[in-house]
Amino acid sequence: MRSFVPLALLFLIFSVSCEADPKNSSAEIKTPFEKGDGNTTATYEELISFYRELAREYPQINLQTIGETDSGVPLHLVTYNPDGGFDFQKLSRDKVMLLILNGIHPGEPDGIDATSALMRDLASGAVATSENVVVSAIPIYNIGGALNRNSTTRANQNGPESYGFRGNARNYDLNRDFLKMDTHNARTFAAIFRLVRPHLFLDTHVSNGADYQYTLTHLFTQHNKLGGAPGYFVNKTLRPGLEKALEARDWDITPYVNVFNRPPDGGFSQFMDYPRYSTGYASLWNTPGLMVETHMLKSYPSRVAGTYDLMLSLLALAETHKDALKRFKEEAPEAFLPGAYYPFGWEVDSTAFEVLDFQGYQADTVTSQVTGHSRLQYNRQKPVTPQIPYYNKFRSRDSIRIPRAYILPGSWERVRERLDWNGITYREFASDSSLKVTSYRIEDFATYTRPYEGHYPHYQTRVSAQSETREFKKGDLWIPTHQEGVRYVLEALEPELPDSFFSWNFFDTVLQQKEGFSPYVFEDTAAEMLRDNAELRAQFEAKKQGDPDFAGSSYRQLDWLFKQSPNYEPAHLQYPVYRLE
Repeated sequence: MRSFVPLALLFLIFSVSCEADPKNSSAEIKTPFEKGDGNTTATYEELISFYRELAREYPQINLQTIGETDSGVPLHLVTYNPDGGFDFQKLSRDKVMLLILNGIHPGEPDGIDATSALMRDLASGAVATSENVVVSAIPIYNIGGALNRNSTTRANQNGPESYGFRGNARNYDLNRDFLKMDTHNARTFAAIFRLVRPHLFLDTHVSNGADYQYTLTHLFTQHNKLGGAPGYFVNKTLRPGLEKALEARDWDITPYVNVFNRPPDGGFSQFMDYPRYSTGYASLWNTPGLMVETHMLKSYPSRVAGTYDLMLSLLALAETHKDALKRFKEEAPEAFLPGAYYPFGWEVDSTAFEVLDFQGYQADTVTSQVTGHSRLQYNRQKPVTPQIPYYNKFRSRDSIRIPRAYILPGSWERVRERLDWNGITYREFASDSSLKVTSYRIEDFATYTRPYEGHYPHYQTRVSAQSETREFKKGDLWIPTHQEGVRYVLEALEPELPDSFFSWNFFDTVLQQKEGFSPYVFEDTAAEMLRDNAELRAQFEAKKQGDPDFAGSSYRQLDWLFKQSPNYEPAHLQYPVYRLE
């Protein structure tokens, strides 16, 4: 690991070579971080002021205001293009687009300060640039959290002296909101993602968890879930390429240490980035992505320097592999075609792992002076390098056959809005229509008993499928799957998937039965049903024989018969999205 090299040294070197035109020297504009004492990070106002000054000074820099956030303050997008043009439709076609997301958790500001220096140094020529790579960055994504500045909420972190808060203006964790899109921030991010159409994505963070020697850890999107050529590229090219490039810059890096409250000596698995997370969302569009997680206990200058060098390394890799990255984006609509199978239910493959020479610290168990019980203590005077297993291969438990289209009744406006925000293509029925479709009924699910990001999500959902003819109305939506956003459509509309709209409670009204019965009234109807229907009577008797609890409850018996009767409402547990096979 190298120590932080003051950018002032770079300024001096560069200014000597540009004496004839000192205006082009990056020493003219210092970042808010560089103006501080090494343990300060930019405020929101300081950062936007810096980028405005940078855009005035350099035609290669563009700063634009885009969309809304929950704080009422708009988001910004800053872009560096060595050619100085900012027609994004043309740029995404001709060049490789790298999108950097900073400040999703403003208490983890390393990327905020590293990116401002990177943009300035690219524009000024203080670092080598590529004609084929364009860099766009969201300076601070969680503006509400950034404005909620304090010095206490990151209890485990070594600097800076003050920073923003993890929750946004409505106390959402924005790195759980990319698919469900409860916040204005997420909706604006989707607009930015569609504008930039990145070929490569980076999200900057600071870790929590174990203690170890590394300043830098990486968290790539899970390669088996990403799948196909992009997944192979992430695992076999991008990850080893980044590790090698950083080694050449005197930085050691390890996979994100996915353990808490124990040392990592027994090994650890890769973090699974579902679509609620930024890199999981990016993967829905065939965009390889990663998070950099600097270590919370390392000094702030070293964390900023490490993030800066990781960005430079990623830029070089984008240049080297520009053709592959552009191909992944072009092939996105063909990656999952109707009739193919889409895997889900991802779990760690415990039979496959790689061995890491992990640079850790000796972990001791000592007696707590606070509780009197045993506690974990890392001894930084005793570095160790154990060989530990790292499990980064996942396998799916199940898959679904991709239909030709989904049909969504037009009354489900919250779902339609999210399709619009993500540029999903659909058409409205021009007239009432009768179609043979696959219909789901919700057979079982569990629900979290504690709130999570404004919801009580469902999990372990199980559905039954049946083929039937249904009537659809003028204005209902026909959503084809042969489109660039097919993975967003699948993840959102298939109810058994972990981040589906069903899982996030968008369809909870179908779970509540609206009409019922009074036992003393329905008794006579139930008796008539059993008298007139021998098959129903046989099923009823078999259920009583096989289920003692059912046999012992008169209400359960009547309820079962009620649900076999014409009185039972068809909307109860009927999933209101239909598949056209």
